[in-house]
Amino acid sequence: MTDNNEILAQHLKNFAALTEKDIAESETFWKTRKINKGDFFNMQSMVCNDLGLVVKGIFRIYYHDPKTETDKNIFFFSENQFVVSFRSFISQNPCWYYIEAMEDAEIIFISYRDLHSLYAKNTNWLHFGKLLAELFFAYAQTRAEEFMFFSHEERYLRLLEEHPNIIERIPAYHISSFLGITNPSLSRIRKRVKR
Repeated sequence: MTDNNEILAQHLKNFAALTEKDIAESETFWKTRKINKGDFFNMQSMVCNDLGLVVKGIFRIYYHDPKTETDKNIFFFSENQFVVSFRSFISQNPCWYYIEAMEDAEIIFISYRDLHSLYAKNTNWLHFGKLLAELFFAYAQTRAEEFMFFSHEERYLRLLEEHPNIIERIPAYHISSFLGITNPSLSRIRKRVKR
């Protein structure tokens, strides 16, 4: 087993309690892909056909507004997280977002077709699909609730909890965009948090 296969197997066991037999059944479907900084896992207006597990790197999901020519960061995914445009993946309709590597990255991925073939013949993999749907629903609802119930500073602290070293890894303006604040506001929050 390669290192990546071991990382994948461990993640699948932890995430969905899949057995060695379940994982072995899926082994031929998973592929490894390196994505250079600035390149895309998926593009806006294209169907997201793959579910990836981040082995190395950080990805941002963002919407590019053609009217204002600005990017709005929606999610970040880093090591040991699944990366996908979930709505596009499950509906097989075009994606509204870009998914871009923020640094040189590596993923292990499976196609929609191959994952569904596993669902069709193995109830443990069907359970994996249910957990995956619940995870992405929780991400979306948490994101909406953070904007309703939490201050900018609280949202910043929650981001650091999920991605502890993100500040050292990506430019601050991407974090400002994700938090829905300006760069000067982010600087003030960072100074307060350091105290």
